[in-house]
Amino acid sequence: MWFLILVLLVAAAFVAYKMRVPLLARILGQSEGRVNRQLNRRKD
Repeated sequence: MWFLILVLLVAAAFVAYKMRVPLLARILGQSEGRVNRQLNRRKD
C-alpha cells in the first residue's frame, strides 16, 4: 500500500512540474505569460 501511495505522489509531482505555468497562473491569478517570464528570467 505504501508503494502505491509513493508512486502516486511521484506521479503527481511530475505532472505538477510539467504543468507549473498554468497551475501557478491559476493559483496566483496572473496571466500565463507573466508567470512564464518570471520563471524563465535570468537569475543574476
